[in-house]
Amino acid sequence: MREIDKIVGCHNSSVSRELRRNLAPDEHYRPEEAQALSETRRRSALKANKRNAGVIIWIKERIRHTWSPQQITGFMRRFCKAGIQTSHQWIYDLIYRDKVNGGDLWTYCRLPVGRRNRRQLAKSAGLGKIPNRVGIAARDEAVDHRLTIGHWEGDTVLKGHKDSALVTLVERRSGYLKMAILEP
Repeated sequence: MREIDKIVGCHNSSVSRELRRNLAPDEHYRPEEAQALSETRRRSALKANKRNAGVIIWIKERIRHTWSPQQITGFMRRFCKAGIQTSHQWIYDLIYRDKVNGGDLWTYCRLPVGRRNRRQLAKSAGLGKIPNRVGIAARDEAVDHRLTIGHWEGDTVLKGHKDSALVTLVERRSGYLKMAILEP
């Protein structure tokens, strides 16, 4: 390994390419100007645009033929020669934007649109918050050292949305575990 590789932490060809690309007219390298040039190049780079009107129309037709977003994404990856690809998440967002604007794409979905946001709705409603909870950072230092018996740590494990739950209590010094299934 060359000396420059050890000092800079990257290959010498990366350093020479950076210098060649970003040297100022007076043959000096200025990092702030190099960063600005890099950002300009990134913004103006030619990218395959997945938001092309023809692509969106094609995706909407597939949705109306009851294709799932995952099927559309998989088909595009395998058969589209133009290199234009989308993620299934982007297609779900397209469906959601269409629904907000009064469209009917959501009616062709196999699952109701909006199920993904259930967790956010629960958080905004205050569900899952324990009143007067004392955080783990506020416990005594003696608890962290595990020198005495009697300090318990509790946790819950939930399955699905109110399907079932498990509560665990562990004594920190001995590692003794108590566990129970909570009925819905």
